Amino acid sequence: MSTIFSKIIRGEIPCYKVAEDDAFFAFLDIRPLQPGHVLVVPKVEVDYIFDLEDEVLSALILFSKRVAKAIKQAIPCERVGVAVIGLEVPHCHVHLAPINSITDMDFSRPKDIQPDEMLAIAQAISAQFV
Repeated sequence: MSTIFSKIIRGEIPCYKVAEDDAFFAFLDIRPLQPGHVLVVPKVEVDYIFDLEDEVLSALILFSKRVAKAIKQAIPCERVGVAVIGLEVPHCHVHLAPINSITDMDFSRPKDIQPDEMLAIAQAISAQFV
């Protein structure tokens, strides 16, 4: 059965796409910790990050690094926080969120952001992705 992330990757469910290549897909989290919170997923459906093949795991981290640099350029923040929890959706994903303090990574306090602002954020990050 396809995960919700696979359906997003295939375009069956809309998203605010930030970046994509042959192996990975990055899009805004719809329950963001902060404006600019991005999920990075491999296109291959693997539930647990440490079950990824070594080459895919390495490439996922490098792709995430490129996305994090784009976030940092587009969203004023001290750092881009990174978390891999892996319990919410059975498809490996990396959380990247612009942060100024450790409390900005509190997963119990998602923000509500209007669709027009989400689109503007996605476009700003995408424009910085190299």
